[in-house]
Amino acid sequence: MSPTRARISVLVVGLMATLLLVACTPSNPGTGGAESPGGQSSSEATPIAQLARAQVREYKGKRLDSITDFRENSIKGPQVVDLKSYRLKLSGEVASPTVLTYAEVVALPAFEKNVTLHCVEGWSADILWRGVRLRDLLDVAGVKPAVKTVIFHGHDGYTTSLPLDFVVDRDLLLAYQMNGVDLPSERGFPFQVVAESKYGYKWAKWVTEIELSSDANYRGYWEQRGYDNGADVPQ
Repeated sequence: MSPTRARISVLVVGLMATLLLVACTPSNPGTGGAESPGGQSSSEATPIAQLARAQVREYKGKRLDSITDFRENSIKGPQVVDLKSYRLKLSGEVASPTVLTYAEVVALPAFEKNVTLHCVEGWSADILWRGVRLRDLLDVAGVKPAVKTVIFHGHDGYTTSLPLDFVVDRDLLLAYQMNGVDLPSERGFPFQVVAESKYGYKWAKWVTEIELSSDANYRGYWEQRGYDNGADVPQ
């Protein structure tokens, strides 16, 4: 082999080794290249990664999971909601159909709860949620006596429901923060239902409308496809 060809071979081998090293380097040095349970690598260039660095990871001595510890399983992928044009509709069997801006919703009294989201896929995430009580929102529009069901509509067309009594008695939250930071788009910004003790498909994200109904048998997106409408997490 000529000296020139030998030098070229060394360069090629060196380049291949460099590429292999790059391929094995974590995409996010700040998190050790950690992936969410859904297998999507986090990136420092994304808002969720920036929020993850600011989040709290402990509450009252209890370790919290990260806002990145979720699988992506929404029906149309993460949604991006324009806050300037966003409105939350309170509709259906209400005394006064109401439309609220984001600012008007978050101006209601705020509450915090440490609640674990359990997914039917077998994973869970223990998160500190901050938001407004759904009962306070419903009081704004007024609940008619015949109402039995609260239906949640998402920006992506997703729907699910919960019994009115459950929503009120458990003081369920419509969350706008998790672990002390605003909800990332990937997690349901501007609002997500915190349906404690219910499986994750009841935790509607990107909520744009809350509809009150007298139909106790209403079935949402996954419930129409065979998922249990009760969605109770075993205690």
